[in-house]
Amino acid sequence: MIDVPVQYFAARDGVRMAFRELGEGRPLVLVHGYFSTATVNWIRYGHAEALADLGYRVIMPDLRGHGDSGKPHDPANYPPDVLADDGFALLEHLDLTDYVLGGYSLGARTVARMLARGANPVRAIFGGMGLTGITETEGRGEHFRDVLTNPGTFERGTAEWRAEAFLKTVGGDRFALLGVLDTFVNTPREELAKFTLPSLVVAGVDDHDNGSAKDLAAALPDGRYVEIPGNHMSAVTRPELAEAIVEFLEG
Repeated sequence: MIDVPVQYFAARDGVRMAFRELGEGRPLVLVHGYFSTATVNWIRYGHAEALADLGYRVIMPDLRGHGDSGKPHDPANYPPDVLADDGFALLEHLDLTDYVLGGYSLGARTVARMLARGANPVRAIFGGMGLTGITETEGRGEHFRDVLTNPGTFERGTAEWRAEAFLKTVGGDRFALLGVLDTFVNTPREELAKFTLPSLVVAGVDDHDNGSAKDLAAALPDGRYVEIPGNHMSAVTRPELAEAIVEFLEG
């Protein structure tokens, strides 16, 4: 895995936020998923390098409460939609105008929130995300809330046990991650209908964690659905993810 140095910017409420970037060219902002980090989602499996080689400046923030970004424990630092606020702070920090905006899982939900609030990228990428994962966020975090509040109680091999094991590998902060669960905001279908930019929806064939990715693509005026191997956890490790993004960006 290549080493990409961390950089920092200030969120609107003063929390120190981390990001990494690789390559030169049109900016491509990629937001990782819940429990993960920019390094794990985008760098470890070669996606960032493949996109940088294509001629993109790949910009990868760590979400609030994740990775090298600040992990405050005060609930006041986790108001609704704060992840989108952080996204806008990054765009302002780097003075980005002509850019592509994408994300995986919670990162894709954050992309939807930024678009709903006026972000204006030239293209958008929704990875590992289905329609109801964007339109109906209530209760979406209960599986993770269980994992975070009952450590060490799960039977080996269960989904909860695997999630806790992953949390340990990334050094996740349980209190900060619980705060993130309180930030989710719905993006209604009527808002999705306003996203007229070219949009890629890419998900694993066995990924049903956030509803139907095919339905999400259909709800977007210029949505394109691409199916790749894997489930929600494994698809992000597959080279086909970067290949689908490359094909979309070159198309």
